[in-house]
Amino acid sequence: MRYTPAALALALAAMLTASTSFGAPPAPLDPRAAALVQQGRAALAAGNAQDAVADFEAALAIQPGHVAIYLNLAEAARKEGMQGKALRYYRVALKLDPSNQYAIAGEGEALVEKGAVAKAKLNLARLEQLCGSKSCAPAQTLSAAIARGPAPQVVTAAQVEVKPVVTSN
Repeated sequence: MRYTPAALALALAAMLTASTSFGAPPAPLDPRAAALVQQGRAALAAGNAQDAVADFEAALAIQPGHVAIYLNLAEAARKEGMQGKALRYYRVALKLDPSNQYAIAGEGEALVEKGAVAKAKLNLARLEQLCGSKSCAPAQTLSAAIARGPAPQVVTAAQVEVKPVVTSN
């Protein structure tokens, strides 16, 4: 009888933690939003990131808060070289779905591109924990990005200012 309250509390805690893994599946995309996402993916594949972003944002207006749209926006931002903006989109997606493996991997890749390899390794560890092994596709993609490392910063001739020095003879 002394242990009844503790046993009930323990049973309640076990019941709550067991039920969290059985959440509702993500809502399917509205057909209009799905068509815009498809257009955006085609524009992104063609190398037109600006049109892709416009399509993804229109899809987000139709169906706000859909994780897949945020992931597409983040990918488009990364293609434009705006890793900071991509990180913001990935974090919004992770706020909506904290265990989304593609959002974790994408955030890690954007971190590597910015040069934050140590933080990307934390994402890889989190992914490996979620997957249960290193064999899931998002973990392999992030692992390859970490192995490549950040892209070297390239300086063009237009960025370098030459200052002439005039001397007298």
